[in-house]
Amino acid sequence: MSKGKVKLGATSSSTLSYRGAQHTASEETDLDSGLNLPHTPMHIHFPGAGESTTNEPPDSNDACLGLAGDKSSVALLMLLYVLQGIPLGLAGSIPYLLQSRQVSYTEQAMFSFAFWPFSIKLLWAPIVDSTYFASFGRRKSWLVPTQYLIGFFMFTLSGYVSELLGDDSGSSGAAGHGVKTLTVIFFMLNFLAATQDIAVDGWALTMLSRRNVGWASTCNTVGQTAGYFMGNVVFLALESADFCNAYVYSEPQKTGLVTLSGFLYFWAIVFFVTTTLVALLKQEKAETFEEQSILQTYKQLYTIMRLPAVISLVIILLTSKIGFAAADAVTGLKLIEEGVPREKLAMLGIPMVPVQILLPLIISRHVTGPNPLNIFLKAMPFRLLMGLVFMALVWWAPSTKSDTGSYPFYFFLVILVVYALHQVTLYCMFSSQMAFYAKVSDPAIGGTYMTLLNTVSNLGGNWPSTLALWMVDGLTWKTCQPGSLSCDTHAQVEACSSAGGKCSTTIDGYYIESVACFLIGCLWLQWRSKRVKDLQRLSPRDWACPPLKS
Repeated sequence: MSKGKVKLGATSSSTLSYRGAQHTASEETDLDSGLNLPHTPMHIHFPGAGESTTNEPPDSNDACLGLAGDKSSVALLMLLYVLQGIPLGLAGSIPYLLQSRQVSYTEQAMFSFAFWPFSIKLLWAPIVDSTYFASFGRRKSWLVPTQYLIGFFMFTLSGYVSELLGDDSGSSGAAGHGVKTLTVIFFMLNFLAATQDIAVDGWALTMLSRRNVGWASTCNTVGQTAGYFMGNVVFLALESADFCNAYVYSEPQKTGLVTLSGFLYFWAIVFFVTTTLVALLKQEKAETFEEQSILQTYKQLYTIMRLPAVISLVIILLTSKIGFAAADAVTGLKLIEEGVPREKLAMLGIPMVPVQILLPLIISRHVTGPNPLNIFLKAMPFRLLMGLVFMALVWWAPSTKSDTGSYPFYFFLVILVVYALHQVTLYCMFSSQMAFYAKVSDPAIGGTYMTLLNTVSNLGGNWPSTLALWMVDGLTWKTCQPGSLSCDTHAQVEACSSAGGKCSTTIDGYYIESVACFLIGCLWLQWRSKRVKDLQRLSPRDWACPPLKS
């Protein structure tokens, strides 16, 4: 191919395999964490391209060399994954900010679409892998423009975000057009971050030497988690006037140490500077992977989806998380509605980090047998029960609040214990799913196979969460007190206020949803548990992908 020409039409099957096996499991579980607390990405490593899957003894020199020659590459990968986590963390903090501004749950449901790009990136991953400027670099052709665009979106948003959130006087803000605009912008930010992730995952194959290619997973884990932590927990803490008055300022102030506008502006500059340095200073190594056309890749995915066993599994994955929707999507927002400080709720994610690291290691020992989904079925009833516990926690919260509006230490301790128990059930189900994917995926296209299953699984968590948020307002009954006027619409709320009344909740839709989700989850177990067990007894032939016709 001539220098400088755009290469189009072939994708590295090895790259797809590596990415799918090693990273997708972690990146597609952020919304499935319960209470909307910051959630450490879940990583389970499977051999990928560039890693030996045989029993050949390792080169004796590899152990001695360690990271020699790869330290700068590991540092760069870590930085790129940190940058990737920043927009994800900021997107995760926006529902907290919106809830404190009394937006409706219908609008929260609208914003939840901003989290979808990481769940469906398989749709455009083959294009990113195959279309590039050879003279500039296969991965840099996508990495550089996407990071510049992320910086541009952040820079532009920094000038308007206060208005969109309704903080500027006289603006309609979040109660009007703001949520729609924020949804579009953060959808694009996450779309760009997902595209950057595809490029970085592929670049790791050639950026690192063969002996150190496994470090890519570590860089992903640490980097993306650190970026999410800074964009979510650190931002929410420093943005809070209460937190800064308690731990930062010597004299009380009305605002926090940072604003969302300033935070976005700072990271926009960081994106511009780092992207420019990468474009100018980092060169790519040549790639020698076997390639297949984009059309062949999509045909391969379609062929997998037509397998009867996969169809049954897809139905299971798309419906199994309905029972958790209210608990996972609404609980944290309800606690904020009850006056729980959003920064304290976010800070509860910190002590959970070691728990979230150790749990997969402990649980993985119990899902390595011939029937890994047995753990999935055993854990599901307990996770459904945790939804009722979350409901009780929201109901109990107001009774613990002091006259000054603060919550006691023991209340947050109870939240932490409940959240930890919920994580045990979540990781049991997740680890068993991942073990089952590894068991049934056709080795010839293992990465693509697992990436597809993870994409479907994550969609199975996204759509019920969005639906749960959208239905809360419709299931909530409010009346104007004193009087009998309804408070179902914004106009009716204003009419009630003009008449000197106040809208009060008669029936909270969250409680209706929580009970309904629990019952649906129980019915799902009765409906699908036998089929789940049957899938484990199928032979490898039932899961094998037929060869593509030339």
